Amino acid sequence: MSDRPAVYLLPGLRSPFTKIDRGLDKLDALKLSIPVVQQTVVGSRGVGPESVDDIDLVVWGSVIPTLAISNWAREVWLDSGLDPRVPALTMVQQCATSIAAATHAAAQIADGHLDLVLCGGVESMSATQVGLSRSFSQKLRRAGQARSPIQAVKEVMKLRPSDIRLNIPAVEERTTGKSMGQHTEEMARDWEILRDEQDAFAIASNHNAARAASEGFFRPLLVTPGTFDVDTDSLPRPDTTIEAMARLRPAFDKQNGTLTAGNSSPLTDGAACCWVASETGIARLPDSLKRVRLLDWEVAAIDPRLDGLLIAPAIAIPRLLARNHLSYGDIDLWEIHEAFAAQVLCTIKALEDKPWIREKSGVTAELGSFPRERINPNGGSVAIGHPFAATGARLLSQAAVELAEMPAGSRCVVSVCAAGGLGHVALLESIV
Repeated sequence: MSDRPAVYLLPGLRSPFTKIDRGLDKLDALKLSIPVVQQTVVGSRGVGPESVDDIDLVVWGSVIPTLAISNWAREVWLDSGLDPRVPALTMVQQCATSIAAATHAAAQIADGHLDLVLCGGVESMSATQVGLSRSFSQKLRRAGQARSPIQAVKEVMKLRPSDIRLNIPAVEERTTGKSMGQHTEEMARDWEILRDEQDAFAIASNHNAARAASEGFFRPLLVTPGTFDVDTDSLPRPDTTIEAMARLRPAFDKQNGTLTAGNSSPLTDGAACCWVASETGIARLPDSLKRVRLLDWEVAAIDPRLDGLLIAPAIAIPRLLARNHLSYGDIDLWEIHEAFAAQVLCTIKALEDKPWIREKSGVTAELGSFPRERINPNGGSVAIGHPFAATGARLLSQAAVELAEMPAGSRCVVSVCAAGGLGHVALLESIV
């Protein structure tokens, strides 16, 4: 992609992230998104109220379905009260939704079609809607469409006890029927990742996030205090210890499992966004906004019925690095989504397994040893939280701020695993 126009990534704002049914539980995904978009676009970090039409596209998404909204991007944009002439596109790629939004935008910018795109996502797990069985829904619909009260009663009388079932959305694979946690337990067994390794990783994530918060790292990335009922992320546990972690019971495999509530990302509410821009697009944003190059990206997929569900980033990363003639050691910062501590540790172990890399990714280049000390220096999803569609934008914005403070030419890999056996990764580079 070196012969294409330069593409830049700039941080956007996000809401605080809170645990399901806690601080943000009164807001649905639309109401969570609106202040984030408004303040990013019209606030001091955006293009300003007189030039909102300088935005070429909005790409936004949400993973959990709702009956009220299908085109999330358009409805969020319209309800934000911004220029209705800006087109909006909805992206859904499960946990990778907003990183997929950013790379989709980057491809169009690299081809010269666009200059400035707002990308992001939202999840309100507290507002998850419960569905009815198909037969129950059909009979109720027919009753509602009846032309007379008598016909409506006849349709209702067709209901049977077996019809009255609720479909409650669950974090599980449609193709396998297993939860993401169950799949990750299988990965942990296959890659021999022990419980104490996972707990130690989770503790480091919490301590790093708590330190970063105390130092004010997250404040410029969050909306203005007072926007929501909470002003900061409520999930990091700065005082957690290995002893406290060890007391937690397995969450998915009650007998022999190693995944717990402490070493897994919690169900989370939140919204986040970022900017993707060309040279022309950057000129529409404040000079004070940090920016990095978005050099390249890669998407990989595995068969969730045969391979580890969340291992696809370990296929995408070698392909991305080999194409750019880089090794693991050439990457100064790794922002890796922590769906589970075990998933990250499995990914690292796979990246260090040369025969596995050759077989799965087709990469034969020598990539070296993996620098574990460069992972998520300001915490990750286990500590900060994981609102599915918002996580990619949170990672990208956080990485942009971190990387912009490093010497010119420093590089970062952002990696997100996703349901369905997908892995999205992006390569960033600091500039002068």
